[in-house]
Amino acid sequence: MKKLKNKIALMLVFAFATISCESTRTAVFDQYSYQKTTELKVETSKLMDKATTSYSKNKAEIEALFLNIEKLAEYEKNKPDNQITFAMWTILTDQEKNLLGGFFKRWKDKETLTPVFLEESKKQVLEAMDLLIQYEIKKDKQSKDSLLDLISKN
Repeated sequence: MKKLKNKIALMLVFAFATISCESTRTAVFDQYSYQKTTELKVETSKLMDKATTSYSKNKAEIEALFLNIEKLAEYEKNKPDNQITFAMWTILTDQEKNLLGGFFKRWKDKETLTPVFLEESKKQVLEAMDLLIQYEIKKDKQSKDSLLDLISKN
């Protein structure tokens, strides 16, 4: 009888531990995600620098960037326990938000952007991408909270 009680107690502890950890699960470090996010940050930065020139002259390059982002977002969406990273990519590319998607929508609508607007927008976008990169590298509470904070504000 004592063995049965011990087994039941052990099973209950395991069940509670599993349930309580379920909401805090985070995908493990992924070299591919880190590498691609870093590459996309560099490509984004270089392309944003061209926003003082005509959007139409850069359209093919912009479409290529967004295709690469879409591929990575699809990869991130299907990775287990990776809702936070996928949510961040969704916000980054949303044309109604003030990050990457919104920047490129404004560039398209205006055809060229002012250097002041470019610099402020670029700073925000690259900081958001840095948060993604730091989260991928560390997978710690601080980087997770920073990313969740940015997601909640957008």
